[in-house]
Amino acid sequence: MLSNKTRPAMFFTSFAAAGVLLLTACGGGDDGGDSKGADKAGANSPAAEGQAGGGSGTMNLSLPTGTAKQNNAQQKTGDWANPPGKPAAKPVQRKWVQLSASRAGNLDPVVVNGAGFTLYRFDKDTAQPSKSNCSGACATTWPPVLVDPGGKIFVDGVKPSDVGVIKRDDGTRQVTVGGWPVYRFSKDLKPGDTNGQGVGGTWFGVTPNGQKSGQPAGGDDAQGGGQDEAGQAAPATSAILFDNANFIDPAQGVAGEGCQNVARPKVASSVSASGSLKLWSRPDCKGESKVINGDVADLRTVNFDDKVSSIAFG
Repeated sequence: MLSNKTRPAMFFTSFAAAGVLLLTACGGGDDGGDSKGADKAGANSPAAEGQAGGGSGTMNLSLPTGTAKQNNAQQKTGDWANPPGKPAAKPVQRKWVQLSASRAGNLDPVVVNGAGFTLYRFDKDTAQPSKSNCSGACATTWPPVLVDPGGKIFVDGVKPSDVGVIKRDDGTRQVTVGGWPVYRFSKDLKPGDTNGQGVGGTWFGVTPNGQKSGQPAGGDDAQGGGQDEAGQAAPATSAILFDNANFIDPAQGVAGEGCQNVARPKVASSVSASGSLKLWSRPDCKGESKVINGDVADLRTVNFDDKVSSIAFG
């Protein structure tokens, strides 16, 4: 439980409005894990019409400042429930989570959770409105940061106005920063790991205001590959082929000029590339072909799942 010895305890009652949960601060005396009373206000209530932080609504959020430790959060709860190197087998909704501006690897700044693990954002999500497009196997590889109704979000170096919560399709509540839903990466096994940075060309550490950590300013929300002067997708020079849809490992890289054969043919279900390229169903760029421009999260959508045997660049 959270102690109220050093500062007043605060709870957050959530209201459902157009799929977005708006949080308001209320006084209380326990650890904020009780969900009773959440989601009681309708979309037409005064509270539901206010402004929420981080693009997740319209009411300014009032969140406890400082770290969970500074707020005397109980051990083995919230972000501390799973020790380093032993992430939960599936996404778990917690009584509290922590968002701290920090440094991890070459990412500075980047948001980390209460245990020091890097948090990420996904280019296939949207920030306006806030919406997650990572579920199923994707949400196992990239566990969403979830918080209980009536729970707490400790903010340390992150503006409360940039923090929000959305309701996912499965009914759980996911934290947002700058409107972007945030996640952990299952292959980050210790605090400070940044193994998820740049995966699929769509996953990036999230900055305290929701931007992509480690990326040039102004290029935050570009989708797909680059463009030439005519506005067409520029030719790609490399690609990452994932065996599963939604850029989920295992994966293999292909790069070079002209036609390049794939080391493991006919297994790719998604492709990440910064530009245009042509996929071929047989080695040496023969057989059936398909031109793509940038990332394709599911090759079934272009009728090329498990077909790629070679790629033509340039």
